[in-house]
Amino acid sequence: MTYKGQTVLVVGAARSGIAAASFLLGRQAHVILTDIKSPERLTAALEPLRITAKSSGQLTLELGAHNIESFCKCDFVVLSPGVPLALPYFEASRRNGIPILAEVELASRHLNGRILGITGSNGKTTTTTLTADLLLGSGLKGHAAGNLGVPLISFAERSTPDDVYATELSSFQLEGIRTFRPAIGAVLNLTPDHLDRYQGFADYVAAKERIFMNQDAGDFALLNADDERTAAMALRVPSTPVLFSRRSAPPRGVFLRGGRVISRISGAEYDLFPADEIALKGAHNVENVLAACGMALLAGADPESMREVIRNFRGVEHRLELVAEIDGVQYYNDSKATNVDATVKSLEAFPGNIHLIAGGRDKGGDFSVLQALVRQRVRQVILIGEAAGKIRDALAGCAETSDARDLREAVLLGKQRAAPGDVVLLAPACASFDMFQNFEHRGRVFKDVVLALAGK
Repeated sequence: MTYKGQTVLVVGAARSGIAAASFLLGRQAHVILTDIKSPERLTAALEPLRITAKSSGQLTLELGAHNIESFCKCDFVVLSPGVPLALPYFEASRRNGIPILAEVELASRHLNGRILGITGSNGKTTTTTLTADLLLGSGLKGHAAGNLGVPLISFAERSTPDDVYATELSSFQLEGIRTFRPAIGAVLNLTPDHLDRYQGFADYVAAKERIFMNQDAGDFALLNADDERTAAMALRVPSTPVLFSRRSAPPRGVFLRGGRVISRISGAEYDLFPADEIALKGAHNVENVLAACGMALLAGADPESMREVIRNFRGVEHRLELVAEIDGVQYYNDSKATNVDATVKSLEAFPGNIHLIAGGRDKGGDFSVLQALVRQRVRQVILIGEAAGKIRDALAGCAETSDARDLREAVLLGKQRAAPGDVVLLAPACASFDMFQNFEHRGRVFKDVVLALAGK
């Protein structure tokens, strides 16, 4: 398919937007790339696009602000994951009958192979990464793609019918799909998140459930039987539901029994591996492993190949990542804990003696949910960022609290009070954008400070 003669507006000049723009230029489109960031901040990232445009397509850059006319005078719009559809500019496109597509929607129209879609409030990146590893370990052509850093569109030019794409999907990406259809779709869990960008929790859940909207009975919906909201979807999905569970043994799915991971998907029952061979901390990571095994098995992976992959899987950066042990104190980076429920799961992974670093930009979360765990397991709460005051009020009387001007000072406060056997844990329960470029940037700063203290 060529886009010669068409004008496409790509909104957002981060990884997905640049990948989409590059693909469209290669298909002879006139691409208008718009971003509210200044040209100076984007010069290096955009240089490859300028080079591509010299030989293929036509590139127009609108940086520093959006131009409303471009939203009204294009053939279609491609939306980057971090850009909210609620922006008034998109209303202008809708009024003019201009389609608005997520980058993954564009990618799905050009990819060969199968797409496995993975969404949920927490655990998406770990599950997606492990699913791809399990596919590869079974000899399949597995790829990890989507919202974890490798845009799906970047595979389009070289995809083959044998490729299988484990694809992390955010609610924002799912808002912009029209025909996108994963052969297997998964919703891992549902807890309040991004309520600063949705009118309510029901709207957020509805956005997640769009992952199944184009499936039929020949496709699969993998759902968490231990999460009331996702389990209820089994009655609504148009595809074949398959469940995973830590607490029960569903008739069709992957589950724990007697300390072992069992699959019962294709009629036969397989004893996959002992649960204690899962190296990741936390009950939530057991759920992520069950989900990844379910995805891989449904995609055709060999059950006999899974044990070795699970033994060797050490998790993903910024997700309950052990950075160092200093004087008997362990320092864990869970910068990806960007909502309250993720911080709950992080705290549940440790029995106690936690020095919790929390705060950042509030996403509309209810921090009072943390009260019981903070009373039981946290020695001190060290607060950073815009939401520090709100968290302090929500946790008043639960544990000693202190304020830090930045993340370095927060780590030092943790080190001063921590004793051997304690844990200094970055699990912010907030977005990072008040002080950092993204959660990865926040996690890297934390790791740099800790490693400097460790003399590494």
